[in-house]
Amino acid sequence: MFKKILMAALMIMSLVLTGCGEDKPADTGNANNKQNANKLVIYTSMKESLIGGIIEGFKAKNPGVDVDWQSAGAGKIMAKLEAERQSGHLMADIIWTSEVPDFYQMKNEGLLEQYQPAGFDELLNPFDDYDGSFTAARLGTLGIVINVNKVTTEPTSWETVATDPIYKNSFGIADPALSGTALMSIALLEKQFGWDYIVRLRDNGATKSKGSGRVVDDTADGVLNACIGVDYITAGKIDKGAPLKMIYPKEMLTVPSPVAIFKDADHKDNAKKFLDYLVSQEAQQMVANAGAVPVRRDVQMPERYNLPNPEDALANGIKINYDEVLENKDDTVKKFSNLFK
Repeated sequence: MFKKILMAALMIMSLVLTGCGEDKPADTGNANNKQNANKLVIYTSMKESLIGGIIEGFKAKNPGVDVDWQSAGAGKIMAKLEAERQSGHLMADIIWTSEVPDFYQMKNEGLLEQYQPAGFDELLNPFDDYDGSFTAARLGTLGIVINVNKVTTEPTSWETVATDPIYKNSFGIADPALSGTALMSIALLEKQFGWDYIVRLRDNGATKSKGSGRVVDDTADGVLNACIGVDYITAGKIDKGAPLKMIYPKEMLTVPSPVAIFKDADHKDNAKKFLDYLVSQEAQQMVANAGAVPVRRDVQMPERYNLPNPEDALANGIKINYDEVLENKDDTVKKFSNLFK
């Protein structure tokens, strides 16, 4: 996969990912990066509403650590990493996104450090083949997000949004070429209902949006009546007064959100400390408070977001083979792009 995106990666060598709340810009060279041993560089697709408090909590427990976290869509992150590989040095110590196939690819290419975080036995682990190369930091969920001012009768199933006229030309799906959660949502829906279901969504006027945040924004603004939306992105809009509600059909789209440490990380000790903290009860409570499903049972789930509890999210999620998702990733993105031109 990395080789396939090489050209795209080289075109964006100068891309600077949005650094929401970073302490300092990332170092520009291997020597400088190693010189500041008390540093940590994180590449993530998580929005500030989710990761911001976790970063501050980590820094409070590890005073003096200079944390540089940079956020962008999973596709842009992978392209940036490939560009850095071509230059001879990865800048990031940690990667945290929701595109599970990317982690299998990086594992297969020998890029990831095997590390089992402290307290792992207390976690819900969605990976049957877990070996410490990456660990789920949350159980991301996607559902049908409706604008309650536009949709008065809640959808009862995934079939509803593919057939009901209320969603005609007014249902949004994030582009799987840009969003890891979007890719997984399409893969899960195809696994459960077949590609014909995606075609019927298109036939009912579903449209492709630029990203997971944009599609929820458009639903909140009334541009769309509904969308396939990510839990914590939707929760953040609800907290700001958006007229949104998340509906979970019985076939749940549960997407583990892995975090991994790079084998050649310049700040590996700090990376391990961060992973330990990320799966701790304190940080996982922040995950729940932000409107996402944690990987721990010992957290309080906010009622206002209508989230499933962690056990149900894992048990009721559509089961899928991630190696098959990786193998079919390019074909899935191509088919989707051709369908939603």
